[in-house]
Amino acid sequence: MEDPEKHLGSITLAPYIFKAMALIGVRRKAGGNMFRHQLATMAILLDYKIIDPVMLKASVIHDLFEDAPGMPGVSREEIERIDRDGPAVFSLVMEVTHSEMCGLKETKIEYLRRIMESGSSRAKVLKLADRISNLYALGFVHEAKFVRKFLKETRDHILPYAKAINADMHQELFDLVADREQKIETMLHQSEESKP
Repeated sequence: MEDPEKHLGSITLAPYIFKAMALIGVRRKAGGNMFRHQLATMAILLDYKIIDPVMLKASVIHDLFEDAPGMPGVSREEIERIDRDGPAVFSLVMEVTHSEMCGLKETKIEYLRRIMESGSSRAKVLKLADRISNLYALGFVHEAKFVRKFLKETRDHILPYAKAINADMHQELFDLVADREQKIETMLHQSEESKP
């Protein structure tokens, strides 16, 4: 591969970051907002030395069509005309967006299975980075039922595929799930002990 610094320097991200700013007002259960999550997902890809311009651009707006539909500038046409990568970026974003058929939105399990089993290699890696970001944020959530459900989804529907997609990301996901499971059990145990 060519010089990574030169390669990264040639990627135009600003218009995608501007589109992602529509997510600033969209709150997350763990605090913060969806805009920060988009940038964290991109940072995770960079941390794994993934510098594919389409993936980096898509990571910055990967939740845009789920969490800011109808906002000004959030349309297929707007994304596709940003630059020459626009059509591929839009396609990847749509691949990692919950789909709807005949008015029925796919379930979370169907969604994860679709990406992990039949998604493109880009979609699979982007989903792993997204889930890593979500698991870090999960450390700030104290609603045991939500945390357990999210961890079970990860263990059942992402981890079985993750090693074949990216062994290092698999290890980080595995470690994060184990850590969050231990923390939620400790929190629940302490809660029980503090009851009169």
